[in-house]
Amino acid sequence: MADPYLNPRFVHNAWYVAAWDHEIGAEGLFARQLLGKPLVFWRKADGSVVALDDRCCHRAAPLSIGRKEGDCVRCLYHGLKFDASGACVQMPGQERIPPNACVRSYPVVERDRFVWIWMGDAAQADATKIPAFFWHDSPEWRMKPGYIHYRAHYQLVVDNLLDFAHLSYVHPTTLGTANVAQVRAKVEPIDGGLRITRWSLDDDMPPNHQRVARFQGKVDRWQIYEWHPPAFMRMDAGSAPAGSGAPEGHVVPQAMRFRHTSVQTPETAGTTHYFFCQARAFELDDDAMTEAIFQDVSTAFAEDRAMIEAQQRILDATPDFRPVGTTHDQALNMARHILKQRLALEVAA
Repeated sequence: MADPYLNPRFVHNAWYVAAWDHEIGAEGLFARQLLGKPLVFWRKADGSVVALDDRCCHRAAPLSIGRKEGDCVRCLYHGLKFDASGACVQMPGQERIPPNACVRSYPVVERDRFVWIWMGDAAQADATKIPAFFWHDSPEWRMKPGYIHYRAHYQLVVDNLLDFAHLSYVHPTTLGTANVAQVRAKVEPIDGGLRITRWSLDDDMPPNHQRVARFQGKVDRWQIYEWHPPAFMRMDAGSAPAGSGAPEGHVVPQAMRFRHTSVQTPETAGTTHYFFCQARAFELDDDAMTEAIFQDVSTAFAEDRAMIEAQQRILDATPDFRPVGTTHDQALNMARHILKQRLALEVAA
């Protein structure tokens, strides 16, 4: 039997982004479903983040509609109180608390303005494996964090990001130029993931770069991005005056240098959390430019979402679909193979 085009299983032994740091406030509770599981988050008095299954062990009431009490959470159905480890520490009406009165907790790390969670075997959670996104809070970069909810499987979003040939057709007024679809990307395996390199030489300046450019005319444009499983994309991108030496590593001061983040965390088999930002290394004190770049990228991602959600509806109606490949599919095919291997390892374990 052929593998499903959209795998209903998720890799669990991996770090995922649960939220931007600002989404989980100092007070109250925050609910979010990840990998098909409802979770509840809160911050302790020291600012660290707690993650538990959003389900009281008594009658399965959601803890997220409960009450935070100090570093603990109280279920407001029958009053059971749980500490940050998930252990029940108070059960109204009885002194003895059964040892199985607990809720699963998850390893959480806060780094680069992301709240990371490990939903697999906790013994394998190694924070040194978390990919770096230093431009999120570096004084040498400026960005505004973004979030989009997709009514689509996360693999479709990954496919989209690994094949920039679509920029010419989905994004003609934002990210794309006519030449993009003609450029063959260089794809290389790296440290369990992929590096994809695209250069568009002596090309038109894309519309989104035109709106913030400090020069005019043709450009040498680069998109060098790394993808790591399950769904992390980090990109070094920009435009420099054509012929000014960017392909050889000489980036002139008037060039536009960006770092881009695109991270997908499955919500369910048919919905996805998408965390993104477009950071820049120029005009750092221009808040209006920060907002303009954010709005430009948000518009482009709305274009992606419209296409991908339409694609999901077709796949829902035709689950036996099998794609006909093109030359631009190399990276996404390699990425799907990597994910398939990761899933096979988890099943075998």
